[in-house]
Amino acid sequence: MNLHTAGHRRGAVCAPHAATVEDGRAILAEGGNALEAMVAMAASIAAVYPHMNHIGGDGFWLVREPSGKVTALMGAGPAGAKATARLYRDAGYDTIPPRGPLAALTVPGAIGAWILALDGATAHRGRLPLDVLLSAAIKHAREGYKVTRSQSALTKDKLPEMDAAVGFREAFLIDGKPPELGATLKQTGLAATFEQLVHAGLEDFYRGDVGREIAADLERIGSPVTRADLESYRAVAREPLKVNLSVGRLYNTPPSTQGLASLMILALFDRLRVEKAESFQHIHGLVEATKRAFRVRDKFVTDPAQLDGDPARFLDTKFLDLEATKIDRAKAARWPASYGEGDTVWMGAADSSGLVVSYIQSLYWEFGSGCVLPATGILMQNRGASFSLDPKAANPLAPGRKPFHTLNPALAALKDGRVMAYGTMGGDGQPQSQAAVFTRHITYGQPLDVALDAPRWLLGRTWGSPHTNLRMESRFDGNLIDRLMSAGHDIDVLSESYSDTMGHAGAAIWHADGTCEAAHDPRADGGAAGA
Repeated sequence: MNLHTAGHRRGAVCAPHAATVEDGRAILAEGGNALEAMVAMAASIAAVYPHMNHIGGDGFWLVREPSGKVTALMGAGPAGAKATARLYRDAGYDTIPPRGPLAALTVPGAIGAWILALDGATAHRGRLPLDVLLSAAIKHAREGYKVTRSQSALTKDKLPEMDAAVGFREAFLIDGKPPELGATLKQTGLAATFEQLVHAGLEDFYRGDVGREIAADLERIGSPVTRADLESYRAVAREPLKVNLSVGRLYNTPPSTQGLASLMILALFDRLRVEKAESFQHIHGLVEATKRAFRVRDKFVTDPAQLDGDPARFLDTKFLDLEATKIDRAKAARWPASYGEGDTVWMGAADSSGLVVSYIQSLYWEFGSGCVLPATGILMQNRGASFSLDPKAANPLAPGRKPFHTLNPALAALKDGRVMAYGTMGGDGQPQSQAAVFTRHITYGQPLDVALDAPRWLLGRTWGSPHTNLRMESRFDGNLIDRLMSAGHDIDVLSESYSDTMGHAGAAIWHADGTCEAAHDPRADGGAAGA
């Protein structure tokens, strides 16, 4: 599978799994638009890459229409009606468990956003029926898919955590053991669920037979999500956050996502006017901008119904100008922040009309809660593990409350006429990898595949360590690392030259002449293709 493709007249797609890339390309070749291709890819990726995402998770879209209008589709599910702090305290927990039925405490929001996306597809001459869009996913799930390197490794790594995860072993082990690379696994329950959705429509997931089965299984295993929670859920369309840079306008998703932080990082770095790529000032400047942005994020971002004011104030020119002056160009600021983990997929699509889609779909941690619902084959997320049982916390658990999301798809409308959808998986690393790819490709003009291949970094808590640090892939120049350390950065050079810790990034670009380009990360199992 190609990692980079360009010059396509119908459109281009990218994804972290090769089969999903082909499924998206096939929809474009069939005459589908970028939104239809992305729905097909969203279903396909759940069938072939279940350790990173599933339809029991959440999803966020940024959709740029040919008119230039950009809309955020927010598929974030709230905590269930029974998800109270008392429930967890009475069960003996001081924190929300990351695995098992009590981790499956939020409504899956992804398919709610698919519904909005297909409504939008119809407005842009989309006419492919649901059976065509879901056919590849149904085939993968029913006939079997090949286990990737990352699924094999993560199954072995996470299996000791899955004692309370109902259905995990039956779904993802072979003869009681983690599957090896290239082994075939099937998700027959998921295939049947997709077939029912083709027959009854996507609304059935929440308010029909599929919703009834989901609710019955959740009640049976002890999840706090009820049928009424499912029936009342609807994804929403929102105005995206946006900020102007010297190269164009950037967009990202509003709270409860960390899109605000992603925009702040690039806006602050733009103000530093760093001239040379891969220099000390480039990497140091982005790391220090990340620290400023994360401090705002951690104090402010929460359920949108609970926000203390308008997040756009942090993207105001005067505020950003002042924040940029607080960045020391020679010395690292102290960094006591926490690390946010997560596993996710980001995918991009663009078609010749100028319809461009940036999409991210997630379970939160690898395999989410680990619970696979027997009647539907749905793997439930553990996004609610990001809530706190402390009522005074920034994101306290309460029924109906939406959790903080690391998910944030990005999009840029550039002054040269290009429109770029870009993003990555990787928890706290998402804003950082977005900034790395954007500055390398757009600010400094590196070819897209080079920008995605280049070594990356992640500021965050190292497992087993009481302090935060800056992790860097081993391909960075030793002199640069020495200078960063001299400036006060606490650095851990990873042994891998290409580390999954840095996320799986990608981009899809629409050019003003109507051609499309896409590329994906060599760290992943996917690629890019066009039609």
